Formats: sequence, structure tokens, C-alpha cells
Amino acid sequence: MEFGTMTPQPECKVCSGCGTKISLKKADTDKLCPACASVMEAVTANPGLQARIAALLQTESTGSEEESPSQPRELPEVLNAVRFRTRDRELNTWYVSVSELDGNPVEIFASTAFDRDHHLQSRISNLTTITRLISLILRHVFLGEVITLEKALTQIHRSSRQKNDLPDMLTRVLCNYCKKPYEFDS
Repeated sequence: MEFGTMTPQPECKVCSGCGTKISLKKADTDKLCPACASVMEAVTANPGLQARIAALLQTESTGSEEESPSQPRELPEVLNAVRFRTRDRELNTWYVSVSELDGNPVEIFASTAFDRDHHLQSRISNLTTITRLISLILRHVFLGEVITLEKALTQIHRSSRQKNDLPDMLTRVLCNYCKKPYEFDS
């Protein structure tokens, strides 16, 4: 076996950017592969690019920007809505409206043509409570709105139609757990 001169092999290193093994010549002191070096140059040359790329990466990882916004979004004054007509088991007709933002539900309302029917008053206040709390949850999920006990109490309290109905009783009990004093003002 004859030993000749060995050809110097390029040194293998791992790219600091993407983690791939790359061959670097001795003259190369940078630890980035050519692709990552191009990205680094582009980001350095354009300061706003880094924030836009970060937002895009967050969107890709969550599926959509609306599912997990980095900052809570305000509910606009005007929203598109879809109205559904449905019936309950006693054949009362109900109208359910769903307000949408970017195709996502952010509020839900329910009403009946029999709003003045005393028999339905307690059911309507209970339904209003449910829809207000669901709307609060939808705004949390799709707009990033922070849910607090005080916000939940405000929604429950606004659902009350008369003193000592279910929403009023729930508000009164839960006020013991926050700094907001109980006041009935319906």
C-alpha cells in the first residue's frame, strides 16, 4: 500500500441557522450556510422584515392569525352576521344571529318573536346569559380578549331582566369573589 499526499478535506461544521451539516473552507469563518447567510443579510438590511417574518411564523404554527393573535384585537363597530331560524322542543321559533370577523364567530345573539311573553321571560334571560358568555369566550378565542371575572360578571349582570332571576342571583353570589360591589340596576 502506497501512501501519497492527502488532499485536504473541507472541515464539516453545523450551520448555526438551520442546523444542517455543511462543508466550510478554511477561509470561511462564518457559521452559516449560504441560504441562512442570505436570510441574515436580508433581515439586517431591512429592520422591519424580522417582525413580519416572526408574525408569519406564528401564523403558520397556529394555523391562522385569528386563532392566536399576539395582541388582543378590538371588536369593530360593524360586523357581518348570519341569522338562523330554529325551533325549540315546544315549537317556539327562535332567531340566532352569529356575528363574524374574518369568517370566525365572535358574538352570538338569540331572540324570539315572543319577547313580551311572561312565560318565556326567565328562559330569555337565561339564554341571554348563555349567549353573552359564549360571545365572551369567542372573543377570547378569536380576538385574544382577556377574560376576567369582572368581565364575566358584567355579561351575566346585563342578562338579568328582573331582580332575583337566575342571572341576578349568579351575579350576586359571584360578586363575593371580586372587588366589584353588587348593584341591581335593571
